[in-house]
Amino acid sequence: MQHQVIHIHPEAPAKPALGVPCNGCGVCCLAEPCPVGVIVSRRRHGACKALVWSDEVGCYRCGLLAVSPGERGSWWRRWARALWLRWARRMISAGSGCDASLDIVAAPGRSDSEAP
Repeated sequence: MQHQVIHIHPEAPAKPALGVPCNGCGVCCLAEPCPVGVIVSRRRHGACKALVWSDEVGCYRCGLLAVSPGERGSWWRRWARALWLRWARRMISAGSGCDASLDIVAAPGRSDSEAP
């Protein structure tokens, strides 16, 4: 069994059970990037560089999906943006439920309510 330390935002929601819809805990992306995250991060191990913390909603989000929905532009830009979002959602497996079979253990001497 391999041991890995990941640093999770103190306000991040708890990791959901396998198969339960994603809640933005960030555990999977902090442990290793998805296939498209490997390309974006240029690394196969460690946290994905595309992962971003959102203070607004209090959870992690994939930066690949960070496109302003109200942004205007020519028809081909809107079409390209829609195509990109569809492709990115498919690549990160958005909506398929939690697939991170990782066991999360708090650091020794630190409770869930303590900030790093």
